[in-house]
Parts: sequence; C-alpha cells; structure tokens
Amino acid sequence: MQWLAGFGLLVLGLFGFASIADEVMEGETHALDLQILKALRTPNDLSDPIGPPWLEASVSDITALGGYTLLTLFLLGVTLYLLATKRSRHALIILGAVISGAALSALLKLGFDRPRPDLVEHLTYATSSSFPSGHATLSAIAYLTMGMLLAHAHKRRRIKVLSIAGACLITMLVGLSRIYLGVHWPTDVLAGWCVGAAWAALWWLLAMRYLESDD
Repeated sequence: MQWLAGFGLLVLGLFGFASIADEVMEGETHALDLQILKALRTPNDLSDPIGPPWLEASVSDITALGGYTLLTLFLLGVTLYLLATKRSRHALIILGAVISGAALSALLKLGFDRPRPDLVEHLTYATSSSFPSGHATLSAIAYLTMGMLLAHAHKRRRIKVLSIAGACLITMLVGLSRIYLGVHWPTDVLAGWCVGAAWAALWWLLAMRYLESDD
C-alpha cells in the first residue's frame, strides 16, 4: 500500500508540474495569476495587503519556515536527533532529499527564468526567478519527507495521520504565504508543491526498502 501511495504521488506530482509549466510558458495562466494577486490587495492601494496588520506579520513569520535559514537549522536538528537515536539511514534520507531538492529547484528556476510579479509591492526579500517557487518546493520536500519518516517510525495510526497532516499543513501555509506577500505568482506555488511532493515521494520510494533494517 505504501509503495502504491508513493508511486501515485510521484506520478501525480510530475504530471501536475508538467501541465502547469506548459500552461505558464504559453501564457495561459497570466490572467488568473493577476486576478488572484489583486484579490489579496486593497483595491485602491495594491501596496496594501488585505487583512489587519497582525496578519501580514504572521504571514511573514510563516514564510520563513520555507527559507534556507530555518530549513537548514531545522534539518540540522533533525539530523542530529536521528544520528543520536541510531537512525543513520533515516538521517541520510532526509539530507539527500532536501539537498538534492534544493539543487533541483535552482536548476528549474534557471531553466524557466520566469520574472517575479511586479504588479504588487513585494512584502519580503526575493531575488531569484519565480518559477517554480523555491519556498513551496523545498518546504514540500523537507516537511513531507520528515512527515513520512515520522509516520514510519510510529505504529499508532493516529500518530501517522497527524505526522502527514501536519507536514501537509505547513507546506500549504508556506506556499500560500508567498502569494500573499506578492513575491510569487499562484502558479509558481502550485508548481512548487507538485514538484516538491513528487521529489519527496521519489525519495520515499527509494528509501522504503532500507528503513526496516536501520538501527
């Protein structure tokens, strides 16, 4: 069942990314991207996001969960914990998934080289090209891989469900924060989720045969 779920996620993620990338390159998504970004800003002042000031501050905090600094610190902590509990193969899995995923994200950005939105003011620092969203991609890879590893390490079904659900929730919040802050088109984030989930699924499929023998 786990093999089937992993393979299904891999196929769906790759298909979703390919479909979105094709539409983006043809310019078919531009009108919808613009409409969504405008809907998240005050109509008479596109520099002002909708919602109270505390919401903007909260979203800025959430988006940091998908940035290199916090992901690196989080990854370091998880790796040290896994090594301390003699789960070295688990540590190698998460390290391999995230490091290779970061390289993949950088290559995709260079290949597509899509400009970031300039319709609204960016509410956080951003310099690289836009497609796919690096925050969405890396958060999907890191948190989904860690969620699957946590689910694998526990026998109770409730813990497994909470691990996966929590990973999905954080991934979604990070991606949505990039749209709210105006640094990505919505399709950048959607594509990032797709390729990130597919990459996490690939590493899960590669790792499953080794996990049971890890001590």
